[in-house]
Amino acid sequence: PVKVEMLSRFRTPAEARRILAKLAEGQVDVIVGTHRLLQKDVQFKNVGLLIVDEEQRFGVTHKERLKRLRTEVDVLTLTATPIPRTLYFALTGIRDISTINTPPEERLPVLTHVGAYNEKLVRQAILRELDRGGQIFFVHNRVQSIGLMREKLERLAPEARLGVAHGQMDEHQLAQVMDAFTDGQIDLLLCTSIIESGLDIPNANTLIVDRADTFGLAQLYQIRGRVGRSAAQAYAYFFTDKHHRPTPEARERLETLAEQTDLGAGYSIAMRDLEMRGAGDIIGPKQSGQITAVGFHLYTRLLGQAVRRMKKQQTGATAGQKDAEPAALPSLPAPEEPALGPPDGGLGNSPTVDLPLAISIPGDYVDDRSLRLQLYQRLAGVADEPALEALAAELADRFGPRPRPVDNLLYQLRVKLGAARAGVLAVASENGQIVLAMPALDEVDQAYYTFSLVEGARVSKNKIWLPRLPEAEWKSKLLEVLAKLAASRAAGGGQPARTVSAPG
Repeated sequence: PVKVEMLSRFRTPAEARRILAKLAEGQVDVIVGTHRLLQKDVQFKNVGLLIVDEEQRFGVTHKERLKRLRTEVDVLTLTATPIPRTLYFALTGIRDISTINTPPEERLPVLTHVGAYNEKLVRQAILRELDRGGQIFFVHNRVQSIGLMREKLERLAPEARLGVAHGQMDEHQLAQVMDAFTDGQIDLLLCTSIIESGLDIPNANTLIVDRADTFGLAQLYQIRGRVGRSAAQAYAYFFTDKHHRPTPEARERLETLAEQTDLGAGYSIAMRDLEMRGAGDIIGPKQSGQITAVGFHLYTRLLGQAVRRMKKQQTGATAGQKDAEPAALPSLPAPEEPALGPPDGGLGNSPTVDLPLAISIPGDYVDDRSLRLQLYQRLAGVADEPALEALAAELADRFGPRPRPVDNLLYQLRVKLGAARAGVLAVASENGQIVLAMPALDEVDQAYYTFSLVEGARVSKNKIWLPRLPEAEWKSKLLEVLAKLAASRAAGGGQPARTVSAPG
């Protein structure tokens, strides 16, 4: 029952007019298109959802043009390498982000070579791919000299059937070339960066890029993604001009690409791109720059503080006003700041927890070191029980049944959350007993805790000692005590509720 249409320069003028008329009348449910959808003659009757695939190919102006079509549009952007501005929005909490880290089955990392242009190496790469029945991309990103490069390649590898593709070709001629390459009638495709996104040709598993130092980091990663799309081993060669040394920035980009060869490295590369180029403007068209003036981490903290401050001011200004104007930032969630600690109500008290438990994410449970570090970072940023339970369920879903050290780690985080709510300064083990360090307790506090906590608990000065119990029992009792302390603190407005009923 869903009517789907496509709009691009490959549609004839008559077909385009027909589709645009239906779109304006609301007879088309889903319209799939290129940048052609951004032109002024495209009118929507009722836009509700905008999905931007290969988001790095669209500028801020492009995306704002689509969002202006209606007051409220839900936006889902998909990309392996988000532009710095978009990634920064996600890191600061202004936008939500979800990552897919699991590659398709049998997919192998692309072997990557970076160096000066070498004709002998180029010929070897082409012949090796031809010998196994594969195809080759050769990227030369200058239309003016692409004819000269074709002549060089024909002399260098006369065995290969060669085709040329670039964006200035007539669309019908370009379509014929790409169809021939897809069908295996062309062995070597000499092209510009037009192949950067959208192509899925499993038989093409060798990529050669001329003057790779003139490309951006995310662009190089996208181009490398054109090969290695099957179970065959893929190779990527990024060549620089042998007569000119690349700039330090270009050399840094190429080194980053050579280091990041793991499957799903796009997020890491995008983070590096953000650090190198900066995040741009939060409000405005700039997609990179400025961040280097103060450093990435400080800039993130400053923005998070400013957003929270504005939200608190607006909340205070509108309190008690029945018909007040809405807050200036009603749709922005308070961003998390790992460097500063989570917002109030989470682990803001930063209690210390040191229990006699083996806690870790073992290497035989999550074998990828960088992924383990990411998981540790996510666990450290958990601010409430629902988030912790969701992360625990995710671990079991992604990696299988949790081993005991992981369950111990999750338990210790539950204790830390409970201690923060209860106003406990520290939870530790002394001489085989679990001890809770509290703010200074007067005699009334001590009496209250003595009679209201678990049987056998002992209170002295600013410490609460739990009775000696087997591990399974003291783990249960500890959470019970923290829950009672938190309830008491809540009833007393942040202090212990001092109503004591002692026997006799």
